[in-house]
Amino acid sequence: MKSVTLSLLQSAANAFDFGGPVLCDAHHYGEGHINDTFVVWREDHSKRFILQRINTDTFTNPVGLMENVCGVTRHLRAKILAEGGDPARETLNVIPTLSGSTCYLDADGGAWRAYDFVEDTICLQQVGSETDFRTVAETLGKFQNQLADYPASTLHETIARFHDTPNRYANFEKALAADALDRAKNITSEIEFIHAREQDCHVLLDQLAAGEIPLRVTHNDTKINNVLIDAATGKGICVIDLDTVMPGLSAYDFGDSIRTGANDCAEDEPDQSKVHFDLHLYEVFAKGYLSTAGASMSMAEKKSLAWGARLMTLECGIRFLTDYLEGDHYFHIARPDHNLDRARTQFTLVRQMEEVFDQMLEIVCPNNH
Repeated sequence: MKSVTLSLLQSAANAFDFGGPVLCDAHHYGEGHINDTFVVWREDHSKRFILQRINTDTFTNPVGLMENVCGVTRHLRAKILAEGGDPARETLNVIPTLSGSTCYLDADGGAWRAYDFVEDTICLQQVGSETDFRTVAETLGKFQNQLADYPASTLHETIARFHDTPNRYANFEKALAADALDRAKNITSEIEFIHAREQDCHVLLDQLAAGEIPLRVTHNDTKINNVLIDAATGKGICVIDLDTVMPGLSAYDFGDSIRTGANDCAEDEPDQSKVHFDLHLYEVFAKGYLSTAGASMSMAEKKSLAWGARLMTLECGIRFLTDYLEGDHYFHIARPDHNLDRARTQFTLVRQMEEVFDQMLEIVCPNNH
């Protein structure tokens, strides 16, 4: 996409109903790597907003994406009001364009949207304490529970087959068969690891097809930095980055949080002896998540959460290894074999989860597994 100049940013800002003229700063805001994010202020500095250019290479249907965001946030606002909460802080609030649209399409095909800035919050980039992790879990569980009665099937799929683990396996097999860079000979143990778990890849979607677990509205990118925490109270208040909100399984959101948070290692740790799945952190997150989401979940769905932790980690490792075979074109790399290190770290975590899987099941579904 074309780089964002101050002129382009100002032109986009002028399309939105900010309640008056705004001042723009062309410096990117935040830690995101997909969309271009900026802060704009009213001229009198009485209020600020988030202005984003949606990455249309990743999200090819920005209008459909914004239909998802607006539908979900309207639903959340109604729930928050009914619970006596503050919808101005507890969910994202979309700013319409001057013509009443949810997004603005510029002359170069760029798609822009705007939100109220949620003030007096912090955004954690990593788990600093058990309290942080439980706070994130409770907030994500509440998000799930508030959307339990939303018709998930009406949402657009913003990234096709995003957490379709059997499809990720099939893509790996295609990359392996092509072996475009002659790398397969270097990863025989990793290939065997994936092949040995082919049937695992089907577990969650088979349960969905059998009607054992429900289709949900899911976030699908539940990293700790997608929860805003109130700076004064330390309580989680708002789930952000709703681009990947679409039909899915609660196990996806739970599992991805565990994959990224219940360990003490970097995602790309090259020394596998330093990779440790932390069962205690898993328990902290599970209890926090179920304290807010559990009331709307059956025993079968609670049991699926443990599988979500295993399968989201396995799926991510498969994606890293597929990219390694294909020449590292999807995930940015900073060194040779970077994607291979990432894949190995995920696979080490999977092995360790498998060793304690009965305990993982007992934590999310006591006496019922």
